[in-house]
Amino acid sequence: MNPSSNQAHVPNSILPPSRRHFLKASSLVALGALGTRAVAGPSIVVKSPTGIRIEEVKVAFEEFRYRAPYKFGGVAVDRVTLLNVTVRVSSPDGKETKGFGSMPLGNVWSFPSKDMPYDTTLGAMKELAGRLAKITESYKATAHPIEINHELEPEYLKAAADVSKELKLTTPIPKLCTQVTASAIDAALHDAFGKSLGVNSFQTYSPELLGHDLSRYLNDEFQGLSLQSFVNPAPRDWIWLFHSVGGLDAVADSEVKERLNDGLPETLGEWIKRDHLQRIKIKLQGENLEWDIARTVAIDRVAREADPKADWKYCCDFNERCPDVEYVLEFLRKVKEQTPQGFESILYLEQPTRRDLQADRKNVMHQAAKLRPVVIDESLTDLENLLLSREMGYTGACLKACKGQSHAMLMAAAGQKFGMFLCVQDLTCPGASLIHSAGIASHIPGLSTIEANSREYVPAANAGWTEKFPGLFDSRDGKLDTRKLTGPGLSAV
Repeated sequence: MNPSSNQAHVPNSILPPSRRHFLKASSLVALGALGTRAVAGPSIVVKSPTGIRIEEVKVAFEEFRYRAPYKFGGVAVDRVTLLNVTVRVSSPDGKETKGFGSMPLGNVWSFPSKDMPYDTTLGAMKELAGRLAKITESYKATAHPIEINHELEPEYLKAAADVSKELKLTTPIPKLCTQVTASAIDAALHDAFGKSLGVNSFQTYSPELLGHDLSRYLNDEFQGLSLQSFVNPAPRDWIWLFHSVGGLDAVADSEVKERLNDGLPETLGEWIKRDHLQRIKIKLQGENLEWDIARTVAIDRVAREADPKADWKYCCDFNERCPDVEYVLEFLRKVKEQTPQGFESILYLEQPTRRDLQADRKNVMHQAAKLRPVVIDESLTDLENLLLSREMGYTGACLKACKGQSHAMLMAAAGQKFGMFLCVQDLTCPGASLIHSAGIASHIPGLSTIEANSREYVPAANAGWTEKFPGLFDSRDGKLDTRKLTGPGLSAV
């Protein structure tokens, strides 16, 4: 595919005077139509060495209650703990810069347990966050954030194992949970590096700045490929908003047991009419076929009654609870029988079966993927699992800010190279974490949607952000406005 002939320039006026010598004739390849991939990174020339040196890492926590519980994967979540990270870094010329990252500690999703309570897994993540901050602060090489994450991930995983033993956890902290815990630190480093150069973080992935091609972080198939060629330097103006319908959410008025009367919509129909939605994420049980079919049919009916002219698209998310592919195939068959329009509106299927692909290799998705893209989410922790998923019939991958900016960028590159369906999903991200997530969705070629459900479940955590980023936290046209995601770093602060 050919890149757009248009060029977007980074004017010297947006760069601090002390950093202007870092950019020379800095023109960035801008992408045109959706799905077009750049073939060359920005022509940024920097004096060696590049990167940042970490001087300080500080962590803090924020607690919020949900306005209503969000049920997924068989569990209802009613609260969130945000991990907020501030880093102080220095550039090779001695200039100091601060960076900020924030992410929910999604313990129910990243560290599910049948025998450890919520507070135990959350406490383990908080303890691990402190350990990871110290490990990161002790790293004293001058490097790009992706290189830093690459170097430190083995130490992060060792720290997770140590915490598991010291706290006598019945189940060790998994890799996914470690990535979620480290993601705010990684975000803060990307934010700081972009700010140190006076450019947006999504413009910092050229070979000149990264120092390596993708083969260092992926495999030899990526020899000679630049990460920047898989990342748009400028965001799209807008992206479609996927509205979540959790397992406890009222679809129709008759399902409302007691109204909250907090000024926000309380049924799917009300949300559609207020926000003019056209994209819906349907949380399914994966172990109750009749319920899953009836739920999907009901949501499709309510959606079309609320807006018959909308171009409805659905994501069906089983949160890894389906026993096998036959369950998925029967689900699709029955939905098609009962609502042909609804079936045609299914855009993709998300993580139907359990996340441990290595332990479940016979549970392949080839037949389902012939009908709709089947994407991995919980399984996607590294390239090895991405490649295994392809062998098992998965045709797509879910990118998430909560696995780390470094991880998201590398998996986005791999997914594009292999021609996979890509999407960006949420971890009920509010505030800076939503801005981070929207940044990923608006900068990756071929992507046009994002799940963003903090506005539904924890709007209190968005206080102060709505005014700063109008249209991103308070959509009224079924889309998120991403035009403002052009500031230095990750654009949040």
